[in-house]
Amino acid sequence: MKVLVTGVAGFMGSHLAEELYKRGHEVYGIDNLIGGYEDNVPEGVTWWQADLNDFDAVEGMFKGIDLVVHSACTAYEGLSVFSPALVTRNTSHITTVALSASIKHGVKKFVHMSSMARYGKQDTLPFTEDMIPKPQDPYGIAKLAAEQLVANISSTHGMEYVILVPHNIIGSRQKYDDPFRNVASIMINRILQGKKPIIYGDGEQVRSFSFWKDVSNPLIIACETDVANGMVINIGPDEESVTINELFKIVSKIMNYDGDAIYMPGRPQEVKHAVCSADLARKVLGYETTTNLEDGLTEMAEWIKIKGVKPFNYHLPLEFITEKTPKTWTDQLI
Repeated sequence: MKVLVTGVAGFMGSHLAEELYKRGHEVYGIDNLIGGYEDNVPEGVTWWQADLNDFDAVEGMFKGIDLVVHSACTAYEGLSVFSPALVTRNTSHITTVALSASIKHGVKKFVHMSSMARYGKQDTLPFTEDMIPKPQDPYGIAKLAAEQLVANISSTHGMEYVILVPHNIIGSRQKYDDPFRNVASIMINRILQGKKPIIYGDGEQVRSFSFWKDVSNPLIIACETDVANGMVINIGPDEESVTINELFKIVSKIMNYDGDAIYMPGRPQEVKHAVCSADLARKVLGYETTTNLEDGLTEMAEWIKIKGVKPFNYHLPLEFITEKTPKTWTDQLI
């Protein structure tokens, strides 16, 4: 197949492009480099540095494509509270552009990567696909809107689609000089800089973290078969969840760090407990967790060490500042 991966220079997009290429597909990519690194793009992949917000500039790149894997997104949940125009434009609007270009050029299938932010605050855990989404921030709202656009436009015009919901992916190629997201890589990069890790709130937020390989395997099945067509499916480990405080302890062990953390006020609209069920993924896509959290973090830490320490780059604007805006961002403390 001819496959187009959006966000191909990003963390997960680059891994997916590489896996698809290894499986014999002809792989192309688009990325604007907001959230990735140019050297993430794997060899053998033809790609364009372009902005998916511009339909006229990118629609021709979809010509002749059989499958679109849409992983491009400014996945900034916390930042979206203070830069909603930026985040929603680069989440829901770019999805509309990718869908329009896909329909125009007769793409057969559209695989969309969503986010567990779609669930928001629920009364029970873990999150299951049959729950009514209750997103708590502009990012989560935009991701849910993007899902609805995928289902609506694809169904109307006869394009197959799958919506996958990975959560908190870790591993090599993740952007680690970004002060606005990726808690584990921020911790690792700060420790390498001789700084104390930063934790928001009391650190008792509960999360599950997915190693990239465990996400790519079921996603490839969703791409190459029709078993998940028309479905929304969570992908991620539900047998190993941790608090951010526990995450800090594991990172400290890996990095041989014996210091403490800096605690900052909690960020508004942050969901306290966010863990998804993987039962449907196991049933439909053969999902299984093959890499535990400590091993996944170790792989990521080793990759960051090889890449080299980078100063944190405040590359995205705060559209407005209020008394709720984290001082870590306004005063560039990270």
